[in-house]
Amino acid sequence: MKFTGTETYVATDDLMVAVNAAIALERPLLVKGEPGTGKTILAHEIAKALDKPLIQWHVKSTTKAQQGLYEYDAVSRLRDSQLGDERVHDISNYIIRGKLWEAFVADAAPVLLIDEVDKADIEFPNDMLLELDRMEFHVYETREEIKATHRPIVIITSNNEKELPDAFLRRCFFHYIRFPERETMQEIIDVHYPSIQQDLVREALNVFYEIREVPGLKKKPSTSELLDWLKLLMVDEISPEVLRTKDPKKLIPPLHGALLKNEQDVHLFERLAACRT
Repeated sequence: MKFTGTETYVATDDLMVAVNAAIALERPLLVKGEPGTGKTILAHEIAKALDKPLIQWHVKSTTKAQQGLYEYDAVSRLRDSQLGDERVHDISNYIIRGKLWEAFVADAAPVLLIDEVDKADIEFPNDMLLELDRMEFHVYETREEIKATHRPIVIITSNNEKELPDAFLRRCFFHYIRFPERETMQEIIDVHYPSIQQDLVREALNVFYEIREVPGLKKKPSTSELLDWLKLLMVDEISPEVLRTKDPKKLIPPLHGALLKNEQDVHLFERLAACRT
């Protein structure tokens, strides 16, 4: 069971090594990298490549680790008791399964995505340690022991918004997705737009990487934003010559809203253009 990428996902050699190492070690794979480098979609592609079901847990700032196991809906039970509903006599009717529970009892070993783990409270990763380690947990309300029927492949993503606890890191196999070099980016573009004009790609990549190198840029454009920009360039039939121009007044590329995502960066390019005129 080896991951080698898919027809729609260009996986570098070091990424394939990391995925397969995590599977062999039966450890969660912790993936970091710039936003837009394909961290989340990786879990989708692993599930597709290995023909496994995908279970997704998208973490928010308010998410608690307990929600991944289960939640006890005491409010619904109280309401039903007031209405005389017979369901109240079986507490299991009010136990809501979380994503880890779903993964543990799946018919086949799934891929479990825990997305953007660093969005939650700092204690969130530590609160999952035991369950991810032992692949089991206890349901206090029903006195059940839930054990993984088939050990899931766990993919955890982080945008590095906060430091993760050492105890959590020790239990993971770590991989940082580096921003694609030009050759890899060309492969990614070819996968998404196989019939695109190569002159346009060449000039677009020149502009794209030049933008990423501009000092003081608050948010560098990502791979997904480059793909959006290329699609717009094709829709609007922008020629390679337009991108090739070195006119200082046209320092900001056409349709730049796909690449520059805040006013500070737009103002930065406007100031640079003004300085060059």
